[in-house]
Amino acid sequence: MCGRYATTQTSSTLSRVFETDLANSFVELEADYNMAPTKLAPVVIGRREAPSAPAVHRELLTARWGLIPSWAKDPSIGNRMINARSETVAEKPAFKKAFAKRRALVPADGYYEWYAGVPQEGRKKPVKQPFYITPKDGSVLAMAGLYEFWKDREADEWVVSYTILTTTAEDDLGHIHERMPMFLPPDAYDAWLDPAPRATDELLDLLIPAAPGRLAAYPVSTAVNNVRNNGPELIAPLPAE
Repeated sequence: MCGRYATTQTSSTLSRVFETDLANSFVELEADYNMAPTKLAPVVIGRREAPSAPAVHRELLTARWGLIPSWAKDPSIGNRMINARSETVAEKPAFKKAFAKRRALVPADGYYEWYAGVPQEGRKKPVKQPFYITPKDGSVLAMAGLYEFWKDREADEWVVSYTILTTTAEDDLGHIHERMPMFLPPDAYDAWLDPAPRATDELLDLLIPAAPGRLAAYPVSTAVNNVRNNGPELIAPLPAE
């Protein structure tokens, strides 16, 4: 978790929701109902014009899902870095530098989780049922993330990549999967995006699991299992069984 999510908002909508710098926020975005690792997705970052500048400017950009540490020899390591556990993110070598000064918000309409029920007759393993989890009020989720720069020396270009922080699932969702993305409330955006040095404990204090009751979860088609499928039909609810 989290291995798939939906992000369908336009650049202008995300700029308004996250109050990004308009001059740097109109990137080309396409609706993606099946966002998967290695794809490019929108992220919000914070920048200061100078270390002593009083204001943090928020920018919207696209980055590759799956954080590639700056010391990596090739980008394939990012395939295993799509998530970072919030409980250990400040300690892990792959994430601790980004946690210190390259934090991001990852916008999402909702995300998918797979519930493993009891095995059906004649099967050794249960069939996993995908669920779509989204805000009840239709708002945009702000998943806590980290981003990193990696130099592709063969192509002579920089790759921006990101990871999504996870936490223990709230009571309402724990029966589906024990982990869920870490979401941030608007009053935590400024501190989380500020690249200036902050105490580790201060940053960890921002990571508070969401209160139960905000999200709705319902079963959806197994078509989401195939990353080549992409469309609004993927988030259409199925009858609960």
